[in-house]
Amino acid sequence: MRVVVPFATVEPKTRLSSLLSPGERREFSRAMLGDVLEGVRKAGGESEVLATAPLDVDAPTTVDDRPLTEAVNAALDPETAVVMADLPLATSDALEELFETSGDVALAPGRGGGTNALVSRHPDFRVDYHGGSFLKHRASAAEIGSVGVVDSHRLATDIDEPADLVEVLIHGDGAAADWLRDTGFSLVRRESRLAVERE
Repeated sequence: MRVVVPFATVEPKTRLSSLLSPGERREFSRAMLGDVLEGVRKAGGESEVLATAPLDVDAPTTVDDRPLTEAVNAALDPETAVVMADLPLATSDALEELFETSGDVALAPGRGGGTNALVSRHPDFRVDYHGGSFLKHRASAAEIGSVGVVDSHRLATDIDEPADLVEVLIHGDGAAADWLRDTGFSLVRRESRLAVERE
């Protein structure tokens, strides 16, 4: 299956700027992208990175600096999956479940109501990201055909905020988790919650 992986090349993950410098955010984003590409490969997919600027990565890359919705819609064709690049917990098993979920459109919602991954098998389906995109995608997919939904913690966990790094350190075993540990991040208990702390 063709798998489009959108990636913000220039200023990724600005909401992590309280913990990571611009250079570190780029390195960490590349590590997460590597985890996603590895998961797709092991799941039998063929990745194509949809980058906002030229990028040296071990996958075919298309550069499109338009907003996410426009760029993804231009890349969609029947039997295309779209998997976001900030899903470092996305194992091959989780991705295989997505690829095998029935429906003209299969959706994997994020924890905050976004759409972290999808499979489109219908030529009329179009994405509309941001602002609770999962509900929008589910409604628009239902208008043109059948909809499958994948309930997966690993696909639901996108990394946007500092608190999200806890999930990477608990559940991750790929390049992103290694990068965090090598950079000096570890888990600490604060009151009744786990948080990340940098040495």
